[in-house]
Amino acid sequence: MTEPSPSAPESLPGAAPAPLMGASDIRRLAEEIGVRPTKTLGQNFVIDGNTIRRIVNTADIRADETVLEVGPGLGSLTLGLLDAARSVVAVEIDPVLAGRLPATVGQWRPDAVGNFHLVLADAMRVTELPAEPTALVANLPYNVAVPVVLHLLQHFPSLQHGLVMVQDEVADRLAAGPGSKTYGVPSVKAAWYSSMRKAGVIGMNVFWPAPKIHSGLVSFTRREPPVTTATREQVFAVIDAAFAQRRKTLRAALAGWAGSAAEAERCLRTAGIDPTARGEVIDIAAFARIAEAHEQPAT
Repeated sequence: MTEPSPSAPESLPGAAPAPLMGASDIRRLAEEIGVRPTKTLGQNFVIDGNTIRRIVNTADIRADETVLEVGPGLGSLTLGLLDAARSVVAVEIDPVLAGRLPATVGQWRPDAVGNFHLVLADAMRVTELPAEPTALVANLPYNVAVPVVLHLLQHFPSLQHGLVMVQDEVADRLAAGPGSKTYGVPSVKAAWYSSMRKAGVIGMNVFWPAPKIHSGLVSFTRREPPVTTATREQVFAVIDAAFAQRRKTLRAALAGWAGSAAEAERCLRTAGIDPTARGEVIDIAAFARIAEAHEQPAT
């Protein structure tokens, strides 16, 4: 079997020089194991060492952290994360890619083999991991980026911060604040778990195959959800109803959820919100107050 030859050493700041895979290494490895990136799994492999360094540096990984990586693919980002963190837990859904990853780590980072943990699974179904992650760093498939992020934040409270690379439009939605044109369901639900900000834009040519759109980096920091007697499920139900018909006032949009327009108005007024306002102008705390008001009997 022909092994991919390392490119010229490319070092991460503060670490000893270590090789990162380049475009020729990625293509050679893919050919070796018979992999062609598929649109079904949203596979676009990072082939640029400078981009790997940028992602790892922007993620601000501490040397004592365990990083969760979703969709490691051929392992280009994995190598950079192993240089920066104490350990990496990689969740990969493709059995062919997963089957080759340990050998890739062994070849390119032989001293870090014991720090690498592989989970063959769909990230949307993972609820347990072999190590407790404190950071999430991932190049996420565009079609599942938001549900994956929300699922992981829900099921792994140990995740305190992270950086995800997603479709640029999705990055804008995740990081948007009330009043923004891109503020919507992803923005509000993400705000339940964390504060999110856009941390940069990535061009198309650093991927193989090159996507037709730019990617965006979104950085997040965990925070406590709003103080409320309502459950997360109850709050998220309000959010879904509020944005199902964006052009409607909250009184009209929440009528079905509340049981009637009059009850929706009561909940809104109890929560201190103008019934003629629209969902895109209120924050996660306000949605929590609406949900809480619905659970309180009318007086």
